[in-house]
Amino acid sequence: QMELEALRSIYEGDVCFRELSPVSFQYRIGESGDPKAFLIEVSWPETYPQTAPVISMDAFFNNTISSAIKQSIVDKLMVEVEANLGTAMTYTLFEYAKDNKEVFMENQPVNTVTSVSNSISIGTPEVPPSKKKEKKEQLSKTQKRKLADKTDNKGELPRGWNWVDVIK
Repeated sequence: QMELEALRSIYEGDVCFRELSPVSFQYRIGESGDPKAFLIEVSWPETYPQTAPVISMDAFFNNTISSAIKQSIVDKLMVEVEANLGTAMTYTLFEYAKDNKEVFMENQPVNTVTSVSNSISIGTPEVPPSKKKEKKEQLSKTQKRKLADKTDNKGELPRGWNWVDVIK
């Protein structure tokens, strides 16, 4: 297929491009550390390009992006698809996404990193550690049994139960 060859030559050495299969491609829009980066997956049905390719944003890479934004990106790309039906358009779609990255992601809050660091300084973290400690003391039945197995009836542990095996 000519489009496949074209894509391979255009994106050769491009770290953002991934050929998942000869009919399925991923392209990362934005640098990997960019909070507004996203990944588009384009798959070709058998009747492509007469019919629209399948555009997916389900990649794990996109898991921080809200579903509303993913949907709006797919919707905007589908408009581009409609305009290009009948022609090889995967390159066009990837480039269109690149050119419109800021527009696509304008509603994506980028403060994910800052919001995390803010919450730490508020002073709430005293709560989780104490909760964790309480849980540790509540042993499960199997844990209690294991402890009981190690002790004799008087609750005394046999001599050497906690020695480190030096020979190993």
